[in-house]
Amino acid sequence: MMIGLGSDLVDIRRIERTLERYGDRFLDRIFTPVERARSEARIDRAASYAKRFAAKEACSKALGTGFRRGVFWRDMGVINLASGRPTLQLTGGALARLREITPTGCDARIDITLTDEPPLAQAIVMITSIPVSST
Repeated sequence: MMIGLGSDLVDIRRIERTLERYGDRFLDRIFTPVERARSEARIDRAASYAKRFAAKEACSKALGTGFRRGVFWRDMGVINLASGRPTLQLTGGALARLREITPTGCDARIDITLTDEPPLAQAIVMITSIPVSST
């Protein structure tokens, strides 16, 4: 059962200007260490950061809170599973909210899609509940 859906579109040039102007202050406030390491290893780091920024915005929408009610930027981090599939790892207020909206007897699954076509980056986040097996 779907319990949350969010999407966001970001202008990569805006993220690039923000990186130039605020540097580490911006990065420390918004991104997890894992996201920073992954984005800094990319040729087009601004596009990588823009996709992750969009994923956080989309996730906050899927959670139904935006960046309110204790949900902060760094509570959501884009990671890749061993299979390579991207997902979001939630902590703090975002994780608390996810637990609130996940039905009893279910686990939450977060699916994301990230793409960019300069000058835009896009993310779509879908949160579904998966019944926990009783075996």
